Amino acid sequence: MPDFITTELLLYVLLGLTAQLVDGALGMAYGLIVTSTLLATGQPPAVASAAVHAAEVVTTGLAGASHVWHKNVDWKLFIRLAPAGVIGGILGAYVLVGMPEDWVKIFVSLYLIALTVVITRRALAEPKKSRKRHRRPGKEVQVIPIGAAGGFLDAIGGGGWGPIVTSTLIVRGDHPRRSIGSSSLSEFFVTIAVSAALFVSLDFMKYLEIVVGLIVGGAIGAPFAGWFSKIIPMRWLMIMVAVVIALLAVANIGQIVYGALT
Repeated sequence: MPDFITTELLLYVLLGLTAQLVDGALGMAYGLIVTSTLLATGQPPAVASAAVHAAEVVTTGLAGASHVWHKNVDWKLFIRLAPAGVIGGILGAYVLVGMPEDWVKIFVSLYLIALTVVITRRALAEPKKSRKRHRRPGKEVQVIPIGAAGGFLDAIGGGGWGPIVTSTLIVRGDHPRRSIGSSSLSEFFVTIAVSAALFVSLDFMKYLEIVVGLIVGGAIGAPFAGWFSKIIPMRWLMIMVAVVIALLAVANIGQIVYGALT
């Protein structure tokens, strides 16, 4: 086996493959799975977030371009959402790098647990009958704080833009297809901004192997995502993902607390 193909690289390929299969089936959870796993294996939060966002630049770019092609983007919504997400993401990246590592790990772990609640609620919710949605007056202004909060938390947690931003847009009354399309295209620019901010703040070589492994694994898993979603019921898949992420987050908090007490 060539020297550059290490055991660690193969494990990151496997992680990227698994996360991509789940994300392709659910439309979310890539960042959550990768971040929680990297934290549980001892990687610093900043490195975990940097690796996730660097690997996601390609996937979010392709997803955003696809939504533009299929005319799923509400450009008025995008113009408000993307800049706010970029500013929030850059701020989150610098907060992530500047804060003490243990405190960030605890915050990120609690944040990941909170997102598992969101995923579980979505999995257990009964399908609603489709109805015409109307955006109420004044809702356009609320897009800016939604985007800023989503970008900030996405940078710190290494994932979560979709579960937070897309879900909030749909709940507030936006058309689901336009919400998903606008959010996906905005996420591409947020991902670039966070990656650039973390690239400046960190030594890129520290997480290059992780990024390469995630990209290779994601590329292998992408074509099989549709098949994967057929063999496992989506509701059970969402619940399993939520349980795994929650367990990893709790284990990470336990490691920190144990280390502080010993």
